[in-house]
Amino acid sequence: MALIWFNPPVYVRTDHPGMRYGVTHVEGAAEKLLSWPKRGPKWRHAVELCMEGLRGQVPPVAVRDAFEAAAKEEGMLLSPD
Repeated sequence: MALIWFNPPVYVRTDHPGMRYGVTHVEGAAEKLLSWPKRGPKWRHAVELCMEGLRGQVPPVAVRDAFEAAAKEEGMLLSPD
């Protein structure tokens, strides 16, 4: 199965201080979401869109936007710089 890409990347925190991870595809967004300990309403919405994105039911940009909103809500979002 081919990865479902989106652009620009969404940069999020990692478990390693000073390191960040640039999420560039639906599969990576789903993987990161499932690793976060906090899970608010935007997290739930992003997970749902990831599943729909994997089935081709929503465009990758919609998944990206939902993932970015969830990352912000959970305090995981980092600036692209």
